[in-house]
Amino acid sequence: MTQPTGLTVLVVDDEAPALSELVYLLREDSNIGEVLSAESGAEALRVLQQHDVDGVFLDIHMPGLSGVELAGILARFRDPPPVVFVTAFEDHAVDAFELNAVDYVLKPIHPRRLAEAIRRLVSVTSAAPAAQLVPEVPHVADETTIPVELAGVTRFIALRDVRYVESHGDYARLHTESATHLLRVPMGTLEERWAHAGFIRIHRSYLVSLAHITEVRLSAEQGSVMLGTVELAVSRRHTRALRELLIRRARPWTGGPEE
Repeated sequence: MTQPTGLTVLVVDDEAPALSELVYLLREDSNIGEVLSAESGAEALRVLQQHDVDGVFLDIHMPGLSGVELAGILARFRDPPPVVFVTAFEDHAVDAFELNAVDYVLKPIHPRRLAEAIRRLVSVTSAAPAAQLVPEVPHVADETTIPVELAGVTRFIALRDVRYVESHGDYARLHTESATHLLRVPMGTLEERWAHAGFIRIHRSYLVSLAHITEVRLSAEQGSVMLGTVELAVSRRHTRALRELLIRRARPWTGGPEE
């Protein structure tokens, strides 16, 4: 239950320096009333038996009971506390989404990024609509760059450099030629907003940029596309739409000798 003076939160991290830093940063935020701590998943469960909390800030890589495993246990509580994952590793973001995590903060922790996670936690405990927790993505008409976060630093990538997008539930992984970036946006949102920039859905898991397609292999009901050395499957459901779009966009031959 939310305390009148702010949220009561539990911080779980097996590394003492990281635990102390996060406890300190949380106590500096006016939205936080009380900060409890635990150095393992087992200790966290003992704390939760004795205290009601408004949220749990949870490290992922811990010996014994990992953060993901602990979050799975918390999800089965009658009144599960919202979870914010705090980790040095980006590759568990999909697991975090599947466990309905409020946020996913990368170490080293940037105070401004942590403040955003706390804002999300406040929104959840105030029963705010879930849609408010997902950052808006600008419409493509206004968008030439996309903000992405890496280790607490916001960087900007050009939309034209995105070759394809891979769906991870309410997350989307953007693939450029040299890197990937996880974005907290559902694939359906990007499909709608990036259509006029030449992006088309070819599979439930893939949205591709037509400008980056180097080869198309289509049969009557299925096929694949090549983006350089990357081959992506085209599902039966999307084969016809892709074929028709490619035909419409093809430049007609205007004359001259045949080769």
